[in-house]
Amino acid sequence: MKLLIVNGPNLNMLGIREKHIYGDRDYDALCALIRAEADRLGCEVELFQSNHEGAIVDRIQQAYFDGTDGIVINPAAYTHTSVAILDALKAVQLPAAEVHISDVSKREPFRQISYAGMACGAHFIGLGFQGYGKAMEWLVETLKK
Repeated sequence: MKLLIVNGPNLNMLGIREKHIYGDRDYDALCALIRAEADRLGCEVELFQSNHEGAIVDRIQQAYFDGTDGIVINPAAYTHTSVAILDALKAVQLPAAEVHISDVSKREPFRQISYAGMACGAHFIGLGFQGYGKAMEWLVETLKK
């Protein structure tokens, strides 16, 4: 089973940016946690991070052709703005789970809309890094059915 983990803009700045919201662990720590979860779940994982909307769309589209079974996506700021990412997720029709490290429901009003989330079968919001593990577990269980 192959999962694609997509991280959007500024997640490469974890550990530096807004520590009161995102904590002090960096992106490498997040990647290590994701890889450990993949090992525990017995699946293959590819990590992809980009600050560019088109690159994210391109990678989601490529997933349709490269044997990816499911997608975990944290679109970050593109959550609230990108119909293009929503359309890419809908186009490939792969099971997808949305993750947000912070609880976006308790943040600014503009963060209440998730376009990408509209194409996701599950949402893991405000669980910190652990949300990725929960999303991966959900995908593995979903794909086994």
